[in-house]
Amino acid sequence: MNILMTGGTGLIGRAFIRQYPEHTFTVLTRTPKLSQRSLGSHINLIESLEDLHDLNGFDAVINLAGEPIIDKRWSDKQKAIICNSRWHITKHLVDLFNHSDQPPKVFLSGSAIGVYGHQGDTELLEDSPTGQPDFPTEVCSNWESIALNANGVTRVVLLRTGIVLAKQGGALAKMLLPFKLGLGGPIGQGRQYMSWIHLQDHIRAMAYLLEQPDLSGPVNLTAPTPQPNRQFSQTLARVLKRPAFLPMPPLIMRMALGESACLLLDSQNVIPNKLENSGFEFRYRELEPALNDLINQ
Repeated sequence: MNILMTGGTGLIGRAFIRQYPEHTFTVLTRTPKLSQRSLGSHINLIESLEDLHDLNGFDAVINLAGEPIIDKRWSDKQKAIICNSRWHITKHLVDLFNHSDQPPKVFLSGSAIGVYGHQGDTELLEDSPTGQPDFPTEVCSNWESIALNANGVTRVVLLRTGIVLAKQGGALAKMLLPFKLGLGGPIGQGRQYMSWIHLQDHIRAMAYLLEQPDLSGPVNLTAPTPQPNRQFSQTLARVLKRPAFLPMPPLIMRMALGESACLLLDSQNVIPNKLENSGFEFRYRELEPALNDLINQ
């Protein structure tokens, strides 16, 4: 396939490009020289979507662009950056779809399980309603709504991504140091569900979704076995052969992270219903084998 990708220099984008060299990629990036070194000289780069008048010639668009949501406290300024980095690019892509005589056949557009909000132990399928509105719910709901404006022109798939576990970065990398030092443990009472996915399963699911004409709309990209935070912490500690008995009080989390602490305190028990029902096979269904692969291999 000839694929246009935004967010191609991020954790998921880089992994996808390296895993599927048979495709031709054009990647949107603000730093072409740096991106060329990290992605390779065979990758086409553009600095702005303004360089494109339409999407004729592309077979697919993968939209992963977005300011990291947890790296900085959520000031009003940072919230605007988080929103605009997702919404504006997605709107521009939808406009390009609508101005194309031969638009790409599929549009994979990023989202996250934050769209569901805090829902405790309730199992969340793709058609589950959202919970109480908060900032992540607002970000994802509007992001998805914008992408769906390309419906009728192309097949739109909304990638509702969970906690991506990877060697190279993401949530696991941030958790490893305190756990290796024996300072890990549950957050609060540890009852909140963590819906995770191994990076390899995530990019395999993306490749699968490119080829499945009957799958559209929201798709949960999470493993079938979400874990309460306490069990997740205990499993990570066991894999690292370290203790995990130091709980992190929610008040401390809120003092350290502000409003963004909800990303660690909210509970989302997300099930990949569409993927499983369509026949997709996860390599890492259970947490401990996934962590062993990432940490001990």
